[in-house]
Amino acid sequence: MSTPEKIEPTADLAPPPARRWRPLILRLHFYAGVFVAPFILVAAVTGGLYAIAPTLESVVYRDLLHTDTTGPALPISDQVLAAQAERPDLTVAAVRPATEAGDTTRVMFTDPSLGESKRTAVFVDPATATAVGESTVYGSSGSLPLRTWLSELHRTLHLGEAGRLYSELAASWLGVVALGGLFLWVERYRRQRCRSDARLFTVDRTTRGRRRTLNLHGAGGAWIVVGLVFLSATGLTWSAYAGANIGDVRSALSWTTPTVDTDLTGHAGHSDDEHAGHVGHGTSDVATPAVPVDVRQIDGVLAVARANGVTGPVEASIPASGDTAFQVSQLRDPWVFSTDSIAIDGTSDRVVDVQRFADWPLAAKLTTWGISLHMGVLFGLVSQLALLALAVVLVTVIVGGYRMWCQRRPSRSGGAPVGRPPQRGTLRRLSPGALIGLAVVTVAIGWFVPLLGLSLLAFLAVDVVTGRLRRA
Repeated sequence: MSTPEKIEPTADLAPPPARRWRPLILRLHFYAGVFVAPFILVAAVTGGLYAIAPTLESVVYRDLLHTDTTGPALPISDQVLAAQAERPDLTVAAVRPATEAGDTTRVMFTDPSLGESKRTAVFVDPATATAVGESTVYGSSGSLPLRTWLSELHRTLHLGEAGRLYSELAASWLGVVALGGLFLWVERYRRQRCRSDARLFTVDRTTRGRRRTLNLHGAGGAWIVVGLVFLSATGLTWSAYAGANIGDVRSALSWTTPTVDTDLTGHAGHSDDEHAGHVGHGTSDVATPAVPVDVRQIDGVLAVARANGVTGPVEASIPASGDTAFQVSQLRDPWVFSTDSIAIDGTSDRVVDVQRFADWPLAAKLTTWGISLHMGVLFGLVSQLALLALAVVLVTVIVGGYRMWCQRRPSRSGGAPVGRPPQRGTLRRLSPGALIGLAVVTVAIGWFVPLLGLSLLAFLAVDVVTGRLRRA
């Protein structure tokens, strides 16, 4: 009997590119799932609570936000004066007039006893110009204490600046894990699509055990992958390190949010940094005392703003001195996609500067919409419920991933409580060109998103140590 001829491997028998990359992505997905998923899990739970915070806020603080008094609203200046009578010890800073019958007007004061970005707000009945209560508000959204507490829980776990590292780590890996999981799930479907139980967006209910868990994990992740990448990208804009790099890129490309010029001295430069406050007032060798502002000018200022198209829910800032203009800006309320701002000289009702949302750079518009959507504000209750559902599915996917790990444990008695990691040696399967390209991309991403790069190095160190221990 003749010996069969040995068949030499050819290029046609080489695995397709997706098959060559699969082991590496699977191993990375595994490590991120084991070590980073707990942070993502906490971010999902706290983010789901924060998503519905606006609705919770409207219920918990109904007595402050609404009134049962009927009748025409009194002038805004009368309402501001009523609030000042309640807090004569503080300096009035801004007012948010009631826009609908039954809503209260919010008059905000600068309060040195509060933390950064926090102000004291007095809520006034528009029909009677009487104060109905006061509370602390936070940031440009004017969130009340419950919403502020949930925001800090989601962002820092109430651990201060150190706590921001948890949320940045979660945001850094969320998109990577989601896209890696999608790749693995689609590649698995491509290999098994000839089978009757191959599913991409649905679950085969006839399966049991680990296969059933895998179906739930993969199909659930496929449904929410776009939302996860969106949350990852927008979440990084608030982060400490990656957020600073994003800000630098936006500044270099002139993609920052423009600000309205409120200077009345003619010496201030214009700033388009979205994180800057009002622009400076120039310098002089002779110090001049600040001229107090008559808050009764606010009625004329709001009338000019409405005449120039700045309508709807607005916040009017009240300057501390007469060399600064009033600024009226449209609020980022539900279903509001355009936020114009205008600066007005309260003494003469002269328009000093106008910033139209239509004139913003496209990147600045997308950032504004993205942040509003991330906060559950852009589409009101619709976006809040969608974000809550996204959080619930994400928690289910993460729990399913850990369950699969346990279901992969050896069946023999006395075995490990969890399954083995995916096989080693994944990098050796790649060509030299692919390795070089992978190294360049990894270094670039690691530099731009530092916590992603550092944790990736930590995964590599754990992998090397584990491999040496196994060989020993």
